[in-house]
Amino acid sequence: MSGKKSKTKGKTFEREVATFLSDLYNESFTRVPHSGAYIGGKNATRKDKLSEGQVRGFKGDIIPPDNWDKLNIECKNYADFPFHALLHVSDIPLLDQWIEQTYDAADVGDLNLFIMKFNRKGKFVMFEKKASIRKVGQQVHLVPSYQHAYYKDWIMMDFDQFWLANKSLVRELSCTNNSSR
Repeated sequence: MSGKKSKTKGKTFEREVATFLSDLYNESFTRVPHSGAYIGGKNATRKDKLSEGQVRGFKGDIIPPDNWDKLNIECKNYADFPFHALLHVSDIPLLDQWIEQTYDAADVGDLNLFIMKFNRKGKFVMFEKKASIRKVGQQVHLVPSYQHAYYKDWIMMDFDQFWLANKSLVRELSCTNNSSR
């Protein structure tokens, strides 16, 4: 896929995620202009010259509502992913690169979510093992077939199952002021 088509595909998915979250929480989520590159990676030093609100506006790929100050989301939309490597390989360079991008924009105490979409395979959410996210065996009555995969310090789950089991927890872990609607 050409660079321009790839960028368009990525931006479209970021808007899709922002719309999904806006509908799920009945609050305004939007895509970050320049896909978080403004303060990510080699541009991380820019955070030192920005206000807290400005940093939140450029963190990750999704701008959450003002009181969701601990949420950091990266999004990727790719044609394919080597899922078999999760079982047989200790390092997946592409996944390591994406996780590093997530950390580049993160602040201490953030809930870091990595949302991925792969052609004809579906959507997935990755989160750190240390996060207080519902995992296997918890709330089984809500999610009858809880499937997941581990990769280093992260857990990958199906997108729909993740949000079904963790909608309230994501809000709770993302908002310093939990008076959010």
